[in-house]
Amino acid sequence: MGAIKSYRDLEVWKQSMDLVDECYRLSDRFPRSEEFGLRAQIRRSAVSVPSNVAEGNGRATTGDYLRHLSIAHGSLMELETQFLIAGRLSYVDAASVDGVLVRMDGIGRMLTSLARRLRERTRAAQRDTKVSEAV
Repeated sequence: MGAIKSYRDLEVWKQSMDLVDECYRLSDRFPRSEEFGLRAQIRRSAVSVPSNVAEGNGRATTGDYLRHLSIAHGSLMELETQFLIAGRLSYVDAASVDGVLVRMDGIGRMLTSLARRLRERTRAAQRDTKVSEAV
């Protein structure tokens, strides 16, 4: 695996972008009456996930990055709920709902893993700083 030079190199961002594609495709099936309702909300939630990964990566501090990863995760949970609603309303078939939920679960795990690695790196840097100050 190569070095991360940009948020575009992050697998979680790539997978989130694929999720956006899938959400737009699936929400195209919704009735016209949902154009400004559930369809629009699904699209906003989906776009929020990779957008917050990118914005967090571009922030100056790890704390800001972690906050944006948390927002991305929250948007993912919103999206999950919205697809469960869409399934209950029969806007999307059960197999499609299940497929998108599996994809979201994987992205959620990637977000959690990235946040954990960032926190561990921050703690290690703080320990190193304390050790060098003591010397």
